[in-house]
Amino acid sequence: MRAALLEEVGKPLAVHDDVDIEAPHVGEARVRVYHCGVCHSDLSLVDGAFPPFCPVILGHEAAGVVEEVGLGVTSVAPGDHVVLTACPPCGLCYWCVRGEWSLCVHSHALMTSSHQDGGTRLSRKGEVVWRGVGLAAFAEEVIVPAEAAVKVADDIPLGVACVLGCAVQTGVGAVLNTAKVEEGATVVVVGLGGIGLSIVQGAVLAGASRIIVADPVAQRRTVAGELGATDLLDPTATDLASETMGMTRGIGADYVFDAVGRAAIVNQAINAVRPGGAVVMVGVPPLDENYTLETPAVFISQQKRLLGCLLGSVNSQYEIPRLVDLWQAGRLDLQRLITAHRPLEEINDTFDDLRAARGIRTVLDISA
Repeated sequence: MRAALLEEVGKPLAVHDDVDIEAPHVGEARVRVYHCGVCHSDLSLVDGAFPPFCPVILGHEAAGVVEEVGLGVTSVAPGDHVVLTACPPCGLCYWCVRGEWSLCVHSHALMTSSHQDGGTRLSRKGEVVWRGVGLAAFAEEVIVPAEAAVKVADDIPLGVACVLGCAVQTGVGAVLNTAKVEEGATVVVVGLGGIGLSIVQGAVLAGASRIIVADPVAQRRTVAGELGATDLLDPTATDLASETMGMTRGIGADYVFDAVGRAAIVNQAINAVRPGGAVVMVGVPPLDENYTLETPAVFISQQKRLLGCLLGSVNSQYEIPRLVDLWQAGRLDLQRLITAHRPLEEINDTFDDLRAARGIRTVLDISA
């Protein structure tokens, strides 16, 4: 099959047409990928912020059509249209039975770049090709646990629905599942890429009374305002904590979401959140960037909370159909997140756009 491989950190990806893919094993499905969004997490691996095993196929925000299923699979069948998810819930493990779906044993693939049995189902010229970010979807086909393929109606446009696989699940889920934002709450969102703008939409769905956003890119602030943000800040021209305090009568925001993934932003967020409020870390800092509480005694005495968020703490089998319904009801805007479509051969141009903060989400159109 044809796939884009990262063969060395810091180097451009190379598109090859001779990557071998196995048939699905027991409990797995083979899916032809039609569209895949390009996420900043992919860029973090390309540039070495999270050094991957190489050669590796990245890509984890995809949608396509089931081509083949392994023994025991009944949830999907060949011909089904599906949105793929990198953290599928098995429903049986320690975390799933406690409702901590995104921590399912399947999510370990994010770190191991392989399936649970250690295999990747991928190779090229006899060499193992690693399965990056839980899916390896910058390719014509993927092998996934059947739970990772969430069926959607055939009339759902897959070139739009693919962004549900990461950006929208993560952003909306961070609000509704991780933070459990209540109606009337005040919310701050730092970073307005695909995930940050989805957090904004999640805050609207939750009924937040004030949604304060911060991003240095004016176009992204404008889109956030059109999606429901009430206050638009340029973090290069103003202090986030001071502005937030001024907008909330000196109390601080109920929730602050970091959708960038930098330790300095987390400290700003802690200063902007009220006593008893929560800072939600949605963006992931580079591995070499440590986080230290500036004033732990104040943090503790004010009972502030710091929450980690993986893929919006979602059960994808429930969340993706719910998000589709909200989109069809006009309460969630997916199209505004997608600012470009490119063929797989232009994947390196897409990463250049990400580095320069051009646009919001680019979707690769992989299969005709």
